[in-house]
Amino acid sequence: MNLKTGHVLKVSGPLVIAEGMDEANIYDVVKVGDKRLIGEIIEMREDRASIQVYEETTGLTPGDPVITTGEPLSVELGPGLIEAMFDGIQRPLNAIKAKAGDFITRGVEVFSLDRDRKWNFTATKKVGDEVKEGDVIGIVQETSIVEHKIMVPYGKKGTITDIKEGEFTITEKIAELKDGDKTHDLTMMQKWPVRKGRHYKKKLDPVEPMITGQRVIDTFFPVTKGGTACVPGPFGSGKTVVQHQLAKWADAQIVVYIGCGERGNEMTDVLNEFPELKDPKTGEPLMKRTVLIANTSNMPVAAREASIYTGITIGEYFRDMGYSVALMADSTSRWAEALREMSGRLEEMPGDEGYPAYLGSRAAEFYERAGKVICLGEEEVEGALTVIGAVSPPGGDLSEPVTQATLRIVKVFWGLDSQLAYKRHFPAINWLNSYSLYLNKVSNWIDENVAKDWTELRTEAMSLLQEEANLEEIVRLVGIDALSEGDRLKLEVSKSLREDYLQQNAFHEVDTYASLNKQYKMLKLVLRFHEEAKRALDSGVYLKDILNLEVRDKIARSKYIDEKDISKVDALFDELASEIDELISKGGIMDA
Repeated sequence: MNLKTGHVLKVSGPLVIAEGMDEANIYDVVKVGDKRLIGEIIEMREDRASIQVYEETTGLTPGDPVITTGEPLSVELGPGLIEAMFDGIQRPLNAIKAKAGDFITRGVEVFSLDRDRKWNFTATKKVGDEVKEGDVIGIVQETSIVEHKIMVPYGKKGTITDIKEGEFTITEKIAELKDGDKTHDLTMMQKWPVRKGRHYKKKLDPVEPMITGQRVIDTFFPVTKGGTACVPGPFGSGKTVVQHQLAKWADAQIVVYIGCGERGNEMTDVLNEFPELKDPKTGEPLMKRTVLIANTSNMPVAAREASIYTGITIGEYFRDMGYSVALMADSTSRWAEALREMSGRLEEMPGDEGYPAYLGSRAAEFYERAGKVICLGEEEVEGALTVIGAVSPPGGDLSEPVTQATLRIVKVFWGLDSQLAYKRHFPAINWLNSYSLYLNKVSNWIDENVAKDWTELRTEAMSLLQEEANLEEIVRLVGIDALSEGDRLKLEVSKSLREDYLQQNAFHEVDTYASLNKQYKMLKLVLRFHEEAKRALDSGVYLKDILNLEVRDKIARSKYIDEKDISKVDALFDELASEIDELISKGGIMDA
């Protein structure tokens, strides 16, 4: 590798201007100064390069050397990713701590993946097999949950002339390909530039929901496997808890969690909690299928900009193995602030609220890398990458540029409401202004796989919640006495939908997760009560007598019924019908 040296001309915070860089390219990684600080060229003008440095630049002076590596910012992909905790440019935090102590020292150089650890490689191809990019040549059992598939890197193909099995490090040769006159040595590790999406054969239309176990999401605003969603909300509205719930319960096989510019104490909670959390499907620690990227608010701002690209490239790599991957970015507002700072230092023309004019296109580039695809390779393997980004609008103002740029791209909007959070209603997703553009596709899938009347029930429930909002306006103006008994019943049923169905306790061992089957039965039970209560009202029974039925308490507590005892919910349908029949037989206001 030929290294070309320039020198520092100017230092402005994380931005360094270097001269004599005529042989360097845009997006090349460079080493700046005597401490060899890692940076990336983001602008070229003749022989001058603007470099965003991913480390603290204090002490750099004009004249210091700048060495270009000739390679773009890339991540190392191979066994060792799962259970790892990286910073924004894929430096492992544990390795940095072992080398430099509790604080990250400038210029510390560590490999992203452990070069000394040996992995047990089992070949799935043999000598003489023809292979091409994306083909799986062997597997490594990375954790008790994840089977890491070793693939032929992009751009390589040929006939296998040698393949070994046994214990190897990620840099040792495991196979050899012959492609005409060329010979390719394969290892368990490959590299990929973070700003370039990984290749696939074909993008598919995402129709299967990513089941999260959160009733307000799965029933009303579902996201598909391979879909995109955003969770905007003001401070204290529960964005991080929603992200944690999705990481824990969503039916994804791999989770990539990016703490992008988050507070240090929140990221510490994540790093401490995730190893403690049990994977509900296997009983193993959740970390055994999770990759964490931590870039806290006190870390260099330029690395924050790189962190989401690092995360999504790792997500695409596992997608290419045929896995369903869920990526949580918390929060993209901090990423946009990093863009704004770097744009200001480059003296670019500012756009809305000082953000760069290209904010929308950069956000689109990121979210468009999500999707359900047919992966490269001879076998038709499907993989999915679902991206969920949290947005932190200042003061909860959803009209600010980052939220608006995100909403133009993503198809699911889970709007968190500070008023709901203040009332201790969690998840605080406002059902009146949230939406999902995947609803029709997902409804067809759920109607086929769960229950034929799912869409019908969902429509009825949403209609009741919207009617409640209108009736509340009337109540505020003229009082509840102005409403008919039928309208008052609607208010009570809507209250039951809100408190007994939509409200969910993330810290309760049973209520934290509800399967689609349980969600269907719970929703049907609340709406059956509305149906039966209307029948009783039509027969002349007083509303207060209907509302005092014992079965109402049992309906409210149905969320705490364990999945194993789901038959108890079925029993409540019969109990409800018999109690209503009894009321009608006693008679209310009888016909004279």
